[in-house]
Amino acid sequence: MANPHAPYDTSEAEKTFAFGYTSIVERHLERVTAASVAMEGMRGLAAIDPEINVSRLDDKVLLSASSHVAAEYPAPAEDDVRAWARLTVTVALEARGLSTKVQDADLEKVYESVFDATLAKLDLFSRYAGTKEARDHRASRNGFGGVGIRFDMVEGDAKIIDVMADTPAAHAGLAVDDIITHIEGESLAGMPKDDISKRLRGPVSSAVAMAVRRGFKPLEVSLRRGLIVPPTVTATLKDGIAEFKITSFNQRTALSLKQELERARAQNGGNLKGVVLDMRGNPGGLLDQAVAMSDLFMKDGAIVSTKGRSPLASQAYEAREGDMGEDLPVVVLVDGKSASAAEIVSAALQDAGRAVVIGTNSYGKGTVQTVIQLPNDGEMTLTWSRFHTPTGYALHGLGVLPTICTADERATSAGLMEGVVHASMPAPVTANLSLWRHAGLEETDLRKQLRATCPAAKHGDAKLDMDLAEALLNDQAMYGHALALSAPDMPPASAQIMLPIEQHLQQVEH
Repeated sequence: MANPHAPYDTSEAEKTFAFGYTSIVERHLERVTAASVAMEGMRGLAAIDPEINVSRLDDKVLLSASSHVAAEYPAPAEDDVRAWARLTVTVALEARGLSTKVQDADLEKVYESVFDATLAKLDLFSRYAGTKEARDHRASRNGFGGVGIRFDMVEGDAKIIDVMADTPAAHAGLAVDDIITHIEGESLAGMPKDDISKRLRGPVSSAVAMAVRRGFKPLEVSLRRGLIVPPTVTATLKDGIAEFKITSFNQRTALSLKQELERARAQNGGNLKGVVLDMRGNPGGLLDQAVAMSDLFMKDGAIVSTKGRSPLASQAYEAREGDMGEDLPVVVLVDGKSASAAEIVSAALQDAGRAVVIGTNSYGKGTVQTVIQLPNDGEMTLTWSRFHTPTGYALHGLGVLPTICTADERATSAGLMEGVVHASMPAPVTANLSLWRHAGLEETDLRKQLRATCPAAKHGDAKLDMDLAEALLNDQAMYGHALALSAPDMPPASAQIMLPIEQHLQQVEH
């Protein structure tokens, strides 16, 4: 804490630790005890001061400073969450008397060090976010009260660089290159960007007055804040093909895609050659949005299932008939940064025989996190289940294998053509799909070998993936052949099946 003599709110601290520890013990994918969770957390105090150490010796917990034991406590029962939470607070308080660094750390810093340590020990994706960071995360997922602009600091001025469509800013006539000079009568001169952002945000429907400068002309603007959900879908219509860049999955992603698809179809006279879902670089997001997006292109069948230790963590999701994308050819683009929700969509459409996947192996992030809001208003993102694709394989550590792999750095238009001509191309990665779908979660060596068949690496031609997608969708016969290559019930593909498709694609490119 800033004031070294100010005590912790021990009641709030104990409540927060108890709530967090209970959530981990009850929900985490792997079984853990309150003792292991709390011990790992208390060791995290070393992040504040490396001289502080917490260890366990039989039935005692030892607190040391500079390698000297300063205090010892009886270890609570292994599963007594409240007692371990109480001990965590006691140890943190005692550590304040031993270390000026811990003494100067506020309670939020203690939460961060404890929860960061225990969650990092559990798995790669469980994490803690403090009050401010958690607020930003909730805004990203669910939206926030704002005006609908993006701005940057240019030579000390808050310059608008984007005005989102159908937002209060757009309705009020704000424009790109406008300079925001005042908010609620307060000058923004010298104000940091974060402080300006805070002033622009507020409760939905609350009023805000702004002064802007457009060229040399000052303008006064009054508006009411609206619910702002960051856009995640960008659409392009190219020669009858609707191409969608999907950057992440928030609460409006599936609806935005549906609306953009309707718009593209209307612009093209009610017909489309097909759809490209470009999810390269997409880190994922909300599970329900991945399910809804998959459903948009599937008439029926399984989309994804989740399996975990908690009964609430095990769920199955199925497609329902009646969406406008069910009759459209689909190509999905992925790369090594396509993760989580992006992988769910890719695997669901591939396993259902609804999409040709092009690119490299996806990231392989096949675990589900649940977000738990803590009493201190921070939040814990906790891994509690695993994704399983419609054909049954676990995505975690494996990812999605593309139907057409572009990982080879020789995979340019010229390189592919030369490979076909000289019959020097490696065996099609599609030949491994059957084995891929039957690789058990425990078969780590096999899964590593399979991922090596289409490694998540950059290839020489950044446009190649999209060029191949467009070529396929411009020839429905070739698209059908490529789609058949990844059908779940087919035998391993052979080079003789694959080469005509590749040859055709390279002829189109040339």
